[in-house]
Amino acid sequence: MSPVLDCRDADQLLPALRQARQAIGRGELIVMPTDTVYGVAADAFNASAVARLLAAKGRGRQSPPPVLVSGPDTMRALVAEVPEPVERLVERFWPGGLTIVLPAQPSLRWDLGETRGTVAVRMPNDRFALELLEETGPLAVSSANLTGKPAALGIDSAVQMLRDSVSVYLDGGLVETGVASTIIDATGLVGRDRRSVTVLRDGAVSRQDLRDVLGDLLEPDPIDPEESDAA
Repeated sequence: MSPVLDCRDADQLLPALRQARQAIGRGELIVMPTDTVYGVAADAFNASAVARLLAAKGRGRQSPPPVLVSGPDTMRALVAEVPEPVERLVERFWPGGLTIVLPAQPSLRWDLGETRGTVAVRMPNDRFALELLEETGPLAVSSANLTGKPAALGIDSAVQMLRDSVSVYLDGGLVETGVASTIIDATGLVGRDRRSVTVLRDGAVSRQDLRDVLGDLLEPDPIDPEESDAA
């Protein structure tokens, strides 16, 4: 059985981070806490490791994982351009539950799956996750569950679903929110023909909070069917 290491224990923290870093370096998978749900992680620049992550979850290349970063500077190295509205979003919501899709830096040598030239990036608001990301660099991270099952909010759920497909489990206790990150597509802000920012998944950051920053750059809210039928 793969080891479960308690990051809340001061005596285990450094050995836990070391084992996790070594596993990532070998192209293996780890499970780590974040501020939203537990994530299963791999070296974003190791195509075999990313493929192993997708296989562990029961997903194909058509569902590429997001990439967690330790801060905005790392994001800027991964994307082709950071439009000014995205800078405002990052300032307001990072670290936190907002994942932003932008065109990827074309010079990067990685294979996350069928990304269509984009990358989804997020800075988590979790001390353990950020410490690990500082040591490993960007990690491809998806929720620690089998596809179709609820995302793991504690380490036991992750272990039950992923078992020995993961080399190291980092236990940070129950996650704070249990709500997955909001995912937005901001690729329309890059280039001459500006398009609206679209919400790909509702989550920890509300549409109203996004609109407070983006204004009319955010797509219109979906129409409530009940309201549309009202007199």
